[in-house]
Amino acid sequence: MIRVLIVDDDPLLRAGLKLMLGGAPDIRVVGEAGDGTGVTGLIERLAPDVVLMDIRMPNTDGLTATETVRRKPGAPEIIILTTFDADEHVLRALRAGAAGFVLKDTPPAEIVESVRRVAGGQPVLSPAVTKRLITRVAASGQDQRKTKAVARLAGLNEREREIAVAVGEGKSNAEISATLYLSVPTVKTHVSRILTKLDLNNRVQIALLVHDAGLLHE
Repeated sequence: MIRVLIVDDDPLLRAGLKLMLGGAPDIRVVGEAGDGTGVTGLIERLAPDVVLMDIRMPNTDGLTATETVRRKPGAPEIIILTTFDADEHVLRALRAGAAGFVLKDTPPAEIVESVRRVAGGQPVLSPAVTKRLITRVAASGQDQRKTKAVARLAGLNEREREIAVAVGEGKSNAEISATLYLSVPTVKTHVSRILTKLDLNNRVQIALLVHDAGLLHE
């Protein structure tokens, strides 16, 4: 059973999400909140596997709550709820370790499937989509991020760096395997090592870091 916590300031949306997710036999909504205040306490008490988190909320917004939650060990996965697919705040949430985002007008079946995917360790935003999103948003601090990203990636060996760039280009493990003449299990092992070395949560964050370092060709 996948345990879900819903955090959104719109009571009608929360009700709709509860109804939608409650119809899935493998998902249970264990709680809800109207803003990010106290979300950490709710997570400790309710132990959700996935949090559906709105970005724009009064008091503590979803971005602040996501950053706080993802810093804690054993944190649940977070899916960002948003009305925009080119939102600077969405990128900041992804950098903080959110597993992806879904638009609020996404069909119910797709939201349910997104929860399942995230609970299974798969991001709900592909690196290729992340790359397109990044190019559409004018974020501040680009030069500083590039310097930091280059320094972090310097800790990878040559093969790991090649694979990190391929992940940033949106390639799947199978595509990386074919391009670099490696087995798929070997690629998976390298990706796991990259995540560990760089202290990242998922492939989306690898893509963001590679982009920040200026290693992707538009």
